[in-house]
Amino acid sequence: MRVIGLAGWSGSGKTTLLTRLIPRLVARGLKVSTLKHAHHGFDVDQPGKDSHSHRMAGASEVMIGSSLRFALLHELRGAPEPTLGDLLARMSPVDLVLVEGYKTAAIPKLEVHRATVGKPLLAPDDNCIVAIAADGPLPQVELPVVSLDDIETIADIVTVESTPLERALARQGTV
Repeated sequence: MRVIGLAGWSGSGKTTLLTRLIPRLVARGLKVSTLKHAHHGFDVDQPGKDSHSHRMAGASEVMIGSSLRFALLHELRGAPEPTLGDLLARMSPVDLVLVEGYKTAAIPKLEVHRATVGKPLLAPDDNCIVAIAADGPLPQVELPVVSLDDIETIADIVTVESTPLERALARQGTV
């Protein structure tokens, strides 16, 4: 299992890029999973559903299963937020995990940059960034820069620059 991140400021197009990139990687024969960081509370469960009632009643974990999918909801109930390494260690084996967010994590990352967002590049302050996908040329940058629309080259970059899970976990202090 290999890991690489997509990092960038809010509005830079990380999710849009992922939704275009994943089908290309799958077409190459890779089994791909994603891990997304949320900076705020979120809920994937709906009030009125049995699973929501179980969670609201105090269950620490609620697993929902059907013939199409299963989901595991884990309530922290005051425990510290799990680290990226903790979450990666819980994932089922696949060929490649694409991590969205966690922009300060010590894993190889592709920076997603749009000049219109008006934020500075992350790369000058992050030696884990291996390339930048941007909406225009960045002549001041020494890293490889690829167009946000060049999905084939981006797929090449994430495949080549991803790191084995064990190395990612060691960098996160999980192993």
